[in-house]
Amino acid sequence: MARGGLSGSYRFLILDQPVANAHALPSGYVFVTRGLLSLIDDEAELAAAMGHELGHITERHAAQREQQRRSVMDAAVDAAVKSGSISVGRSVARDGLVKLRSYSRDQELQADRAGIGTITRAGFRGDAMVTLIEKLQRQTRLEEQMMGMAESRDPSALSTHPGAADRLAALAGQPGIRIAGDSGQATYLAAIDGMSVDDPPEEGFVRGSAFLHPIMRIAFAMPRDFRLYNDHEGVLGVGSDRSLLYFSCKSGNVQGRLDDWMRNQIQPTPTDIHSTEIGGAEAAIGARPRGSDTGLGQVRYVLIRRPDGICYFNLLSDGPERDRRINVLVEATRSFHDLPVAEAAALRPYRLRLVPRGPSAAALAARMPYADFKLERLLTLNGVDDPAGLAQREQIKTVEP
Repeated sequence: MARGGLSGSYRFLILDQPVANAHALPSGYVFVTRGLLSLIDDEAELAAAMGHELGHITERHAAQREQQRRSVMDAAVDAAVKSGSISVGRSVARDGLVKLRSYSRDQELQADRAGIGTITRAGFRGDAMVTLIEKLQRQTRLEEQMMGMAESRDPSALSTHPGAADRLAALAGQPGIRIAGDSGQATYLAAIDGMSVDDPPEEGFVRGSAFLHPIMRIAFAMPRDFRLYNDHEGVLGVGSDRSLLYFSCKSGNVQGRLDDWMRNQIQPTPTDIHSTEIGGAEAAIGARPRGSDTGLGQVRYVLIRRPDGICYFNLLSDGPERDRRINVLVEATRSFHDLPVAEAAALRPYRLRLVPRGPSAAALAARMPYADFKLERLLTLNGVDDPAGLAQREQIKTVEP
């Protein structure tokens, strides 16, 4: 992209993450995730993602935000001193931070416009920024649908990012989106064929409502209505009734009995602590005292001893059936077990595959290795809204185990 008029030194890196995202550092590093690579369809859309992030760098948005933040804090302190009231200072800070968030949203729109200039000067089609945002919009809708959320509306004043509809409306009047240029689709699709669309094996795999870790050789399964989200620190689970779980492991020798450790290390001290056995290993279960946190319902802690430390579940249920539900969640933690060596070795990440047009959308969706939203996932992966749109593609992206 140097021929597009950019100056300075930039480095472009791929993050090994399945979530679709991109970001940049003021030092010139631009990152795109593996998840974004699977979502987009050609080199032009990849250039649009990079061009947007380069816009943040070239426009010095990070430095401007920091300067604005300091101005807000200085004004709040000055107001508190002159008025002799901390409340006045807090009010000024609150109003200033709301304006700062709006300022950040304006920067996102500015980065979109700068990105169009970058990609068109580099010879790519100008509407790639539009089709990129449309793909991200579909992905957001799918995630909301999977979470059982109502479709999002315009972002609130507290959001630092404009919604996709706002971004698309702002781009509608930009002449650059009508500039023709290269797409590079065939080359791009060939490059991503076979790419993992899963977490790295070192992070473990989510399979429906189950979690399996081939390196640590552990697994557990939650109730079928739970949706699990895996990241580097642990696994977050959300139930259909908004019950929550958090699972993680920590290394290090835990001296003494686990029930004693729970009694001495967790604050406020849990109640109803008792020892048990889970997956053939020592375990302890305790409850957070009622009333220790306003707004929390039933909370349980489950600790399981490992050869090199402990694994733990934090469980929360606050719905009308919270007493029954929390018992169901505690019972689900008893599914925690060691994976046999052969089973752990057989675990592989899901991979993106390109297939020629031919099979029906229903047939292709049936092959997707997911428990739910098969067709919706297939359509979103291919950037179309319905099966008819899928039939217009020469090559179709699918996911295979």
